[in-house]
Amino acid sequence: MRYLIFFLCFPLLTFGQYDLDEAEQLIHDKKFVKAQALLSEYVKTHERDTRGIELLGDAYGHQKLWDDAIVYYKRLTKLEPNNANFHYKHGGALGMKALSVSKLKALGIIGDVKDAFLKAAELDPKHIDTRWALVELYMQLPGIIGGSKSKSFKYANELEALSKVDGYLAKGYIYEYDDEPEEAEKYYKLAINEGGSLTCFDKLTNLYEKEKQPGKAISNLEASGEQHQRNAMHYQIGKVCAEYNVQLDKGERCLKTYIENYSAKDGVPKAWAYFRLAQIQKHKKNRVEALKWIDKAITTLPKIKVFKDEKAEIKTLK
Repeated sequence: MRYLIFFLCFPLLTFGQYDLDEAEQLIHDKKFVKAQALLSEYVKTHERDTRGIELLGDAYGHQKLWDDAIVYYKRLTKLEPNNANFHYKHGGALGMKALSVSKLKALGIIGDVKDAFLKAAELDPKHIDTRWALVELYMQLPGIIGGSKSKSFKYANELEALSKVDGYLAKGYIYEYDDEPEEAEKYYKLAINEGGSLTCFDKLTNLYEKEKQPGKAISNLEASGEQHQRNAMHYQIGKVCAEYNVQLDKGERCLKTYIENYSAKDGVPKAWAYFRLAQIQKHKKNRVEALKWIDKAITTLPKIKVFKDEKAEIKTLK
């Protein structure tokens, strides 16, 4: 009889597993509403299945439905109170809700955010994402409600012990947030030397742009391009040249290379490269060329207001 029960149950277990695999694929494909519908039904009959509950929380989170995500992530922390990642996800959803409500309402949530992240850090001494969350949380909170640069550094040091790259990036973030760009630059450069990922290069480029240092930004982008060989780098260089009116010939070459080699994986639509070329021609006082490129941008993406504003400005050129 027990063998009969086993064979009767096995198809049900397999079907449940199939549901979750299908839901996970839907989330991967960014079909979050379909995943939510499938998982909502699944969780009704599998109330203690942590994988199903977690995926449902993820489906809500991707849609920025924070209240719903919080409900399911909190359920996970009750089912498995010693699972650091569940506490981390719960804290993350709470934190995103705090950012989406008034400052007064957010004050009532921040304590729970902090508790969730601290619990995750306590449960898993090697949980990198939690330590990143705490670095950012303690820097962004005002001192009167628990913000602390020294506490942020505490978790940055813990990150460095786990991963030098993450530690350097975290310290760069702290100094950048605290308006100490020279120290931030030092640590972002250390991260590049240690890991050299696109993230490392992008952090330093963004700092240079923020500090209005286009020459350094362009040099860093070129170094990134030598190491990673990505077409998107050409757009970024062209963008900096156009925005800051520097190295215009180089910017023009890079933008044309970007357009020539463009594919969907590059991310930024070609219309924005046309827009940057129009800006460069405007800086060069080439009214006819500038109008040609801005018209291409508008034709490609007609609803972008900044393109139309740029055309109006170009028309004033003599």
